Amino acid sequence: MTSYPHLLSPLALGHTTLRNRVVMGSMHTKLEDRLSDLPKLAAFFAERARGGVGLMVTGGYAPTWRGWLAPFGSQMTREGHALQHRIVTDAVHEHDGKILMQVLHAGRYSYHPFSLGASAKKSPITPFAPRAMSTRQVDRTASAFARASLLARRAGYDGVEIMGSEGYLINQFLAARTNDRSDVWGGSATKRMRFPLEIVRRVRELCGDDFIVQYRISLLDLVDDGQSWEETVDLAKQLAEAGVSIFNTGIGWHEARVPTIVTSVPPGAFAWVTGKLRREVTVPVVASNRINRPEAAEQILAAGEADLVSMARPLLADADWVTKAVEGREREIITCIACNQACLDHTFKNQRATCMLNPRAGFETELVLLPTRTRKRIAVVGAGPAGLAAAVELAGRGHQVDLFEGAEEIGGQFRLAARVPGKEEFARTLDYYRHMIEIRGVALHLKTQAGVDELTGFDHVVIATGVEPRIPAIPGVEHPSVLTYQQLISGEGEAGQRVAIIGAGGIGFDAGEFLLFSPDEPLDDWMRRWGVADPAEQRGGLGTKVKAPARREVHLLQRKETALGKGLGKTTGWVHRAALQDSGVTMLRGVEYVRIDDDGLHITVAGTPRTLAVDTVVLCAGQTSVRDLVEPLTARGVTVHVIGGADVAAELDAKRAIKQATELAASL
Repeated sequence: MTSYPHLLSPLALGHTTLRNRVVMGSMHTKLEDRLSDLPKLAAFFAERARGGVGLMVTGGYAPTWRGWLAPFGSQMTREGHALQHRIVTDAVHEHDGKILMQVLHAGRYSYHPFSLGASAKKSPITPFAPRAMSTRQVDRTASAFARASLLARRAGYDGVEIMGSEGYLINQFLAARTNDRSDVWGGSATKRMRFPLEIVRRVRELCGDDFIVQYRISLLDLVDDGQSWEETVDLAKQLAEAGVSIFNTGIGWHEARVPTIVTSVPPGAFAWVTGKLRREVTVPVVASNRINRPEAAEQILAAGEADLVSMARPLLADADWVTKAVEGREREIITCIACNQACLDHTFKNQRATCMLNPRAGFETELVLLPTRTRKRIAVVGAGPAGLAAAVELAGRGHQVDLFEGAEEIGGQFRLAARVPGKEEFARTLDYYRHMIEIRGVALHLKTQAGVDELTGFDHVVIATGVEPRIPAIPGVEHPSVLTYQQLISGEGEAGQRVAIIGAGGIGFDAGEFLLFSPDEPLDDWMRRWGVADPAEQRGGLGTKVKAPARREVHLLQRKETALGKGLGKTTGWVHRAALQDSGVTMLRGVEYVRIDDDGLHITVAGTPRTLAVDTVVLCAGQTSVRDLVEPLTARGVTVHVIGGADVAAELDAKRAIKQATELAASL
């Protein structure tokens, strides 16, 4: 018996069978772009095939050089490419997995000056304007998709995924906003559909019936003048007739101003629209976006919303996700918290994708945690993200680990983050560490301030004592109206109705959201706030934002003249900025802080004095490292390692902290 009878049941596709309903969706890891990195890519997918994933999809491979995402990026255009990809497909098949190669033409999203599009309309997210494809170029590109698919078959792939969503070339042909052609490839909805239909027909004709053709279909464009639901359904039915085996769900163009994959998006937020398509077609459909737990996936399948579930980042976070679900070890799953810090932020900065919570992802051949040959006694001081990762990974290698934490609970800054509305799932990370501390035999000492004497007898001491808020030198900063962000978010202090936040980094934005939004926001409320609508009622599923009354009057301030939130994550920062702006937050830059008194916060902006009559001033002006133990321990001759915020007090960088901890664990 299994707790997940739908999720773990096989799916017959006619010529082949998937061993379960788990799909690892496409993610560009940066390992696709160089043939020399294919052994690393093979190790990446092999680990997930060994972990039980039913079907995996690679990052996108261009069918022509003009379709590159970036100059000299991933492509499948020559026989030599197919031959070299055998290392990837053989590694997956060795573990009874199945893998598709995604064929993606970036169109106007190409980050190079040779881009082509359905029309000569520049994308708002790339610097290069595309050239409109000629009628002949469109036809040749459709054939190039088929040629790339045949090469994928020769490379050993079990099929392909045709990327028809997210605003890439195929999606650009489908929407009138990006297709103003007057030839046979545009001018009406029927003509705009011709391009994807020709692609699928040619792929099926060239590759045969015993080959999976998965099509990533955009169900919600979430942009002005997107596709209507009637057009989407018509397209899906014709694609099924043309030979599509599976429909995967695409939500939102990359230029859409609606969040679809960040932490604050409610789990499973878009499964309903996949269910809407499933009721219209006869081939299996895949639900996607913000599905990260087996119980949630099972619920979606049991409710008839989908036939399979796609999870890209959750399987980046934990390659053994499926095996742990099968074996009833759900508490051992490293749950993706959709932070985007090491995956999508890296991808859009042209860096290798990995995972904040699992730094081994994408580095399987380089960051290896083998059982130790020499068991050592190791003390870890501080149970924030760095200390937790160090303790668990060191114990996992076989070391004897004592973890000391002065507070009543583990978590440090992560425990605070879990209290911010939209970041509730951060608590799952702490649940994981609590469980792993127990099963790996870490001796946990809570409410314990470890001193030099207690730590002197250990072979190694890891200092992960984190940070404390920096108190800026503002006259009146000791006024009773002043709270640090720790006091505010922990509940130690309570803010009034009028609040000024000093500091507009990540913590300042978190404080703003803590003050303005309710935890665990219902899906319907979230959809109204962001303007997500039923695509049968609003073209592209894009409605009008319905702003809730502001819970407080909030001012967000910074000394710098740069735009507020400039240092936030590349793929998440705009969401936080929009959320606060929509809630009426006053954002001021170039602020000089004069004093705090009973009248409020006195400031100067552009040489003009102002007084903000606020009830509360929240300090989010950075942190300082807590490292009091380092010098006295070193003086005693103790081998000391400093990681996380204790090493560098930078904007609560859990990505760096956990990576440091994991690398240290691998080295000891």
